[in-house]
Amino acid sequence: MLVYEVLEKARKARSKEQKIQILKDNETWALKDILRGTFDTSLEWNLPSGEPPYKPAKEDAPTNLLKEHKNFVYFVKGFRESNRLHPAKRESIFIGLIEGIHPMDAKLVIGMINKTKPEGISRPVVEEAFPGLLQD
Repeated sequence: MLVYEVLEKARKARSKEQKIQILKDNETWALKDILRGTFDTSLEWNLPSGEPPYKPAKEDAPTNLLKEHKNFVYFVKGFRESNRLHPAKRESIFIGLIEGIHPMDAKLVIGMINKTKPEGISRPVVEEAFPGLLQD
């Protein structure tokens, strides 16, 4: 499942325990990176806030977040990879990432940069599903 599908399934779950189990059963680094990037206040993004100008991919996107999440290192403030890049290059990499993945996953990434919590997923759910993930 793509990351947005996992979060959508968890959102629809009726209980906190079900949400936690869905997240655990579908654990990937991409999912954990999205959740940490969204909920962990110690992570700051080296990108402008808001929605960037981009052209969403079609449903059959050429790549996916499961492969592309490794590029998040270019967007985190304080990381060597992020600090070395010229802002225009960093933003270009970001636009390329969100234009190449499923449009619903792209919305999650944009939400992560803006610290917009996914609907129906709370911090306690994330903390119980993945203890130690959030560092703040």
